[in-house]
Amino acid sequence: MKGIRPQQLSYESCLFWISVKLFGWDVKINEHTCSCVNVRTHVFILNESELQEKTTNWALLSLKPVCVCVCVCVCVRVDYKLKRQDSTKTLLIKSEQLLRIEEHDFVMRPGFGGAAIPVGIDVQVESIDSISEVNMDFTMTLYLRHYWKDERLAFPSRTNQSRTFDSRLVKKIWVPDVFFVHSKRSFIHDTTMENIMLRVYPDGNILYSVRVTVTSLCSMDFSSFPLDTQNCSLELESYAYNENDLMLYWKNGNDSLRTDEIVLSQFFIEHFHASSGLAFYSSTGWYNRLFINFILQRHIFFFMLQTYFPTMLMVVLSWVSFWIDRRAVPARVSLGITTVLTMSTIITGVSSSMPQVSYVKAVDIYLWTSFLFVFLSVIEYAAVNYCTTLEEMRKMKRGKIPSTFNASQAMAFDGCFHDNDVELTPFARAAPSLTSDPLAAQTQAPDARPPEGTHLRRQRSVRENVDLFVSNSYVIDSYSRLAFPLSYLLFNTIYWSLYT
Repeated sequence: MKGIRPQQLSYESCLFWISVKLFGWDVKINEHTCSCVNVRTHVFILNESELQEKTTNWALLSLKPVCVCVCVCVCVRVDYKLKRQDSTKTLLIKSEQLLRIEEHDFVMRPGFGGAAIPVGIDVQVESIDSISEVNMDFTMTLYLRHYWKDERLAFPSRTNQSRTFDSRLVKKIWVPDVFFVHSKRSFIHDTTMENIMLRVYPDGNILYSVRVTVTSLCSMDFSSFPLDTQNCSLELESYAYNENDLMLYWKNGNDSLRTDEIVLSQFFIEHFHASSGLAFYSSTGWYNRLFINFILQRHIFFFMLQTYFPTMLMVVLSWVSFWIDRRAVPARVSLGITTVLTMSTIITGVSSSMPQVSYVKAVDIYLWTSFLFVFLSVIEYAAVNYCTTLEEMRKMKRGKIPSTFNASQAMAFDGCFHDNDVELTPFARAAPSLTSDPLAAQTQAPDARPPEGTHLRRQRSVRENVDLFVSNSYVIDSYSRLAFPLSYLLFNTIYWSLYT
């Protein structure tokens, strides 16, 4: 007892020390250190033989049970205090001791220096949240599961039952460093806790599962947009370990990729399949890479309502001007300009929702061809109006129009000539085939026969053909009523047969 200073003893130990000195007992001291609370306690063992030899006072001897009770109470109180301080750490300490985490260096992979450790991958796709054509990416939420064996975590078990842990133990052991190639953003869900699960089996097999959302690049080809089919893939790879240290593979082959029922607004998922390959980096070597491939077929109905049907209606509306009198300048001009501006608005709206690519898309071909038809309808009336003006000017020069006629007054109100003001008489020198009525040649007398003999008919020159259209400008409208619809119908037939 001489080597112990009073300041080294606890309160309970000091009480017992005073009672020992008071009664003159001889005790032995066994000193222990408790590492869990980092305090020093002393357990006193009473030597009964020496107490009986040295004690002559029966009164003092009768106090022996009291002192023993004091000793027991002191020890029980100390033990209860230690257990109360460690109650929050008991389960974690037992798990770490069972898995012998402190005995191994988990910075190194299992089997370091030997063959590559196989790591199986199993993926369950929960949802495809969004697909962006402008950014050329997609967002996917999935359950990513890893399977490997680490004999350092093996533990004895009579029932062969596994132990399940959360993210707190994951940070203390080795796990594969799988990342998503070409990913822009990704995160592990943490509501209400981090969505991480670790399951350890007695033989050292491990299941490590995380719920992650990732936004990854998808190189899309818009040559057939919106009648296109896109092939996107999500790629997984180890960041630090090449094929000599870690071998990634699909756990159950093609069955390793499972999906829930996924419904998208603009796409129909045709097929999900898994594949694997190798990726080479010049500075680090070859790496195993896994692919989650899926094919997307775009729904066309949305674009039919928003783009194709309005475009068709604008083209058909531009043909209405062919049935309006060629002298109704304000009506035909306003109709043509309205359809042109509407087509420009449709083209601008479609282009704003698409990436700025350097090649022509299928929707661009349809829109710009339709715009060309609308524009040609405006040009057609410009030609009709020009020919009508030339015809009027020629007749005025030849005296077919009265000298008292004022052209400026006739066009002052609506910008066109009127039949009650202008007398248009047929040309006296016009040939029968060039009459103003195209049906006149067919209504001639059937018994009119050309004179006998051979007649050589001189082919009309270009100037004469132009004069024919100028003198019969209404024929342009008559031909346009048939040529424009047939041409647009032919274009639609070729377009939809190529892209569908």
